[in-house]
Amino acid sequence: MFSDEPRSLPDWIERGYDILSAEITEGDHDGGIPRSRARDELIAHEDFPDNPDDADYAIDQLLNSGWLYEVAGKLRVTIPEE
Repeated sequence: MFSDEPRSLPDWIERGYDILSAEITEGDHDGGIPRSRARDELIAHEDFPDNPDDADYAIDQLLNSGWLYEVAGKLRVTIPEE
């Protein structure tokens, strides 16, 4: 059966989104942040696994699911919260 409801991501990836969206929208990063910085932010955060492969996987999943998008090598939030 088809559903137009968005698929949820695992909790740890959604936490990664919360971390990155806060960094992108609350920081001085109107043009987004480089993928390498996003990876470092995730690894350094206490609420996220410190494995670089987990960070890369989470970023890929967020991009593939449309939660983030990439322009000129920088990650941006698709729909920033107001």
